Amino acid sequence: MPAINANNVDLYYEDNGPADAPVILLVMGLGAQMIAWPDEFIHGLVAKGFRVIHYDNRDVGMSQRMEGAQAPHLVWTLFKARLGLPVSVAYTLSDMAADGIGLLDALRIERAHVVGASMGGMIVQLMAANHRDRLFSMTSIMSSSGKPGLPGARADIQRRFMVKRSPNASRDEAVAFGTDLVSSFSYPDPAREENVHAEMTAKAFDRGYYPVGTRRQLLAIIADGSRVERLKKITTPTLVVHGAADPLVPKEGSEDIARHIAGARLEIIDEMAHDLPPSQVDRMVDLIANHAAAVC
Repeated sequence: MPAINANNVDLYYEDNGPADAPVILLVMGLGAQMIAWPDEFIHGLVAKGFRVIHYDNRDVGMSQRMEGAQAPHLVWTLFKARLGLPVSVAYTLSDMAADGIGLLDALRIERAHVVGASMGGMIVQLMAANHRDRLFSMTSIMSSSGKPGLPGARADIQRRFMVKRSPNASRDEAVAFGTDLVSSFSYPDPAREENVHAEMTAKAFDRGYYPVGTRRQLLAIIADGSRVERLKKITTPTLVVHGAADPLVPKEGSEDIARHIAGARLEIIDEMAHDLPPSQVDRMVDLIANHAAAVC
């Protein structure tokens, strides 16, 4: 499908399932394209009776690149944020939440179930906090409340994320880096076919390699800080899911989300890290479909 203008940003999206079915809007994480949602996951939700819409966030994949927008020094921005000093960023996570709501507007969808992974989990938290009348339910996967003091990423993974990637990297260089990065935080699932990470990274490169966009998204996460006070105001029925083996965003992040949203249900999956392992796709589909069906 072509891009559609939403919240004054051109977003590339795909739409699966019956037009008159309840809508599930999927929001992907930091630097990840919409293709990171497994096909089996999308088809599973459609088979459960839902219309499933997923899209590339701004600054990634085939959606609009925020060309010319600032991308301040990452370490300096992180330092200022930790001191409680104001930081300047190109856009905020609230802007990205408004993008998703804008997509619903453009498609003339009044309300939807929203599901977000990692940074996408942060974005759907803000949809629930800022646009509660547009949501039936919210599911946050492998995300965090942003509360200071929560456990952080494993040291080696932190170092990988701090690397400033060249916008002119060759396809082989970008695929090698991306494959190593994704492999470092994914669950060693025996059901996963060999070379899947490399194939996905190559596909993402071919759709749109744009590392400065990922950098600006990371700056938006840093600038958003703690969402605890905003989480306390959420009344949207909420499901929180996390992998017990997550080395990038430890499960304490989701435990804190569930702690601050009244009535939230928390599911910790032992055989899952910071990914959607093939062996857990059916379980994830059941969890989300049952959560959505309970509030329709």
